[in-house]
Amino acid sequence: MCCYVIGDVHGCLRELTCLIEKLPLKDQDKLVFLGDYIDRGPDSRGVVSYLLDLQKEESYDVVFLKGNHEDMLLSYLGLAGQHGEMFFYNGGQATLASYGLSSQDLSRETVLSAIPPGHIQFYQGLKRYCEVGDYLCVHAGIHPEKSLAQQTEADLLWIRNKFIYNSHALPYTVLFGHTPQTDVFYDLPYKIGLDTGLVYGNKLSCLE
Repeated sequence: MCCYVIGDVHGCLRELTCLIEKLPLKDQDKLVFLGDYIDRGPDSRGVVSYLLDLQKEESYDVVFLKGNHEDMLLSYLGLAGQHGEMFFYNGGQATLASYGLSSQDLSRETVLSAIPPGHIQFYQGLKRYCEVGDYLCVHAGIHPEKSLAQQTEADLLWIRNKFIYNSHALPYTVLFGHTPQTDVFYDLPYKIGLDTGLVYGNKLSCLE
């Protein structure tokens, strides 16, 4: 069995489909997505629909982690989450446009009625982290001074420099996205960063 861990997609459906089609996937392989499927890019709805179809493939074990952008959307919709007031300032308008919404009426009721129920369930069902052997997959990182049990949602979805520029004592190499890099970021044995700025014109990265 192989495990493939994929960085931030941000509504870029074409690049996502190209990547998945190029992977030498076999039965029982595992796919872990690090979150931030939506916002900024051209087709957030298409990305989520594609991922839901991929999940239906019984051959693969697919894990979807929550990113801070999905959390902001949920908060904006009044469905738990945090920092909904920042949703539009972080590319949320592009997500709503992909669901056919203009800037005319963006009330929560209108948005909820425009997003398919299956997509809402997808956003609500995202996991906080995933352990794969000696690796810990998480969206943003971990607080380097806390145990895994002590990590807060804010740590896992939002942390940046305190995690990136420090070592940690957890018995894992942490695979994370969230903070764009020009290339895959290695700080072994502590961490590997897989957000390589796809939505900013760079590339989508996957680690086997």
